[in-house]
Amino acid sequence: MKVYTKKGDGGTTGLIGGTRLPKHHIRIESYGTVDELNSYIGLLRDLINEESKSLILIEIQDRLFTIGSQLAADPVKSKMTLPELFESDITFLENHIDGMETELPPMKFFVLPGGNAIVSQCHIARCICRRAERLVSQLSESETVSPLISAYMNRLSDYLFVLSRKLAHELNAIETPWKPRTH
Repeated sequence: MKVYTKKGDGGTTGLIGGTRLPKHHIRIESYGTVDELNSYIGLLRDLINEESKSLILIEIQDRLFTIGSQLAADPVKSKMTLPELFESDITFLENHIDGMETELPPMKFFVLPGGNAIVSQCHIARCICRRAERLVSQLSESETVSPLISAYMNRLSDYLFVLSRKLAHELNAIETPWKPRTH
């Protein structure tokens, strides 16, 4: 089977279920951004190169493939059995957030992203996650989207933020506080 089909040459793409949509449709933007996030988390996993964190990031990548497949399916026409997202997937993120936070000093200020290349990459992944979350939210205003997807994306961005703090702490990176100008 060839990678290219030429069916998308005219600016449309097919959903699971056969429906064709313009490549700029909010559904395509949603799962495309989830795919972008998944790829970026792969980069983050390679940069961190620590088995315990890598295993968590692999689990997250698996869940992002599940989310992508659900978003890539026509909610009416698709008859394919797709992998599912569960409440336990959200709890998984929450448990890891809570675990990392017990090892971190309390946050007393907003921090500027940066301090170390890996920490910065984590912040970029968080921002891509927030963009995906916004697109999924917009899609859910007009089409059926599992509320678990929105909850997972929201918690994942929280996880990535706390992971950035944890990495900064472990790497002795300076967390630069944001000092808003008042004049």
